[in-house]
Amino acid sequence: MIDIDTYAPYFLTAVNTSLSRGASAIYLQEFGIGVTEWRVLSWIATEPDIPAARICEVIMLDKSAVSRSVARLVGLGLLDVASSESDPRRKTLRLNAAGQDLHDRILETALAREARLIAGVDPEDLEAWLRVMRILRKNVETL
Repeated sequence: MIDIDTYAPYFLTAVNTSLSRGASAIYLQEFGIGVTEWRVLSWIATEPDIPAARICEVIMLDKSAVSRSVARLVGLGLLDVASSESDPRRKTLRLNAAGQDLHDRILETALAREARLIAGVDPEDLEAWLRVMRILRKNVETL
């Protein structure tokens, strides 16, 4: 039997699910997009002229979720899509001015939520936790 007080995947799932639900509700209400669109939008801001396949790889979302999010963001007029000169089938994504503005507004909210999440955590404990999370992130690829 699994003891949820010591089972790491339980804590990862519980915290992530709660964070995602809260973020999605806030982002939908305040900005008109959900947490999945936000993840895609924020990564395009981080890595402009990115193909959708790279987004899948980095933020660990499946192709259909990224495709739906990209289509929604394009429909909202937040992204510019360009064809690669070497391969017209390969599309790259970039935030336009409206997309960058939305990104910046949501980022402020996201960082404020992060600050509330880690409030009261000793900075040394937080750094140790981040080191562990980086290791887990690498290890999960081998499962």
